[in-house]
Amino acid sequence: MTDGYPERQSSPGPADQGPDRVRLLLGGGLAVVLLAVIGASGGWILASGDSRRADRPVAAATTAPAPTGATPTTEAPRTTPPVTRTTTGAGGLTVPELVGVDFEDARRQLHERKLGWRLVFGAGAGRNVERTSPEPGTTVRRGVTVTLWVAGPAPAVAVPDLVGDDCDDAADDLVEAGLYPRYRTGRRGTVTAQDPAAGGAVRWNDPVALVCGAPPSTPPASPAPTP
Repeated sequence: MTDGYPERQSSPGPADQGPDRVRLLLGGGLAVVLLAVIGASGGWILASGDSRRADRPVAAATTAPAPTGATPTTEAPRTTPPVTRTTTGAGGLTVPELVGVDFEDARRQLHERKLGWRLVFGAGAGRNVERTSPEPGTTVRRGVTVTLWVAGPAPAVAVPDLVGDDCDDAADDLVEAGLYPRYRTGRRGTVTAQDPAAGGAVRWNDPVALVCGAPPSTPPASPAPTP
């Protein structure tokens, strides 16, 4: 019997869907678990592979050791020794030790060494040398003049007779006597006059004038005026 409305098809209720829904839920959950397990396994594999690469030693450049029988040696740098140059006077001349020596003996030693001398007399007493310039031991060249400072004053000396001697020989005699020549008419010829005259009293280092060669001509005297 109907109530005048078409018959409606009834939809399945919760009781009708129960077994199928349970199967779907179980299948979905199993799939999720399986995917999770696969993902974890893949990550472990990747991680283990990276760790193996990280633990692998890195090659480094090394120097091969020397052979057992060879002993390494280091050659010292070669150096050239410096060259020392010393300058010495001709013949290795040096000023002798003359301090305290009689000035005539000191002069003789200088003369033997081909050195000149210059005497400077003082105001004290004695004939000994007090100091020299250059100093003793100084390297000098031949012909260098050495100055001698003498303690006392210049002693007196007599003038030698030089008239008639060769001018050069007369000069040497004056120097030997402690005097010095002066030339009025040149240095050639025979000594015809000298000043002071022979035997005159002078002192060491005093000059003596020499006239060598022909004496200077004397102009003729003018005639006397006639008265």
